[in-house]
Amino acid sequence: MDGLAHRAHHRRLHDVLWLLLPVAVVAGLVWFGRVHTPDYQTGLFGQYADDARRLKAQLGSALLCLALIQVILALWIYGRLPALRAAPHRIHTTHRVIGLLAFLVSLPVARHCITAYGVQLTDARRALHSLTGCFLYGAFVAKVVVVRHRRWPGWALPLAGGVLVTVIVLIWYSAPLWYLNGHQAPGL
Repeated sequence: MDGLAHRAHHRRLHDVLWLLLPVAVVAGLVWFGRVHTPDYQTGLFGQYADDARRLKAQLGSALLCLALIQVILALWIYGRLPALRAAPHRIHTTHRVIGLLAFLVSLPVARHCITAYGVQLTDARRALHSLTGCFLYGAFVAKVVVVRHRRWPGWALPLAGGVLVTVIVLIWYSAPLWYLNGHQAPGL
């Protein structure tokens, strides 16, 4: 019995350590963004200043679209779209590929944000955008951890996916929508 109890304790410790990884990612990004000296001259694919902000708004909007496609595909995969039959295997593959594409689309935008502006907490919009931007990568890590550790409860994967999509919506609301809407977002 001692061997089984030891293994169960080891497994719980292992799971807790995996859960701490997303927290470490978020904390590391917030720390870097706060201590890093912003370089407002940083470019994004050869674009600077307002052109870079426009490109980030476009890429952020593309990220939001990819996230919404992910939600629809996940609902199909889990049989939550009653009008559709069971999702064929290619839908599972498509879901993974689009997830990877979303991650890749986010990287240059995030790099530009954190190097050009850092983590700013000066007003509600900037604070929301900065912190959710850091939280995005913790949510990505959490989703990957949950996907890879299949013995976790059935609600863990939808929760991780839902948090990830919610973070993307908040990021889009606090910057791309704000930019594309003439520097206005309702409530910010």
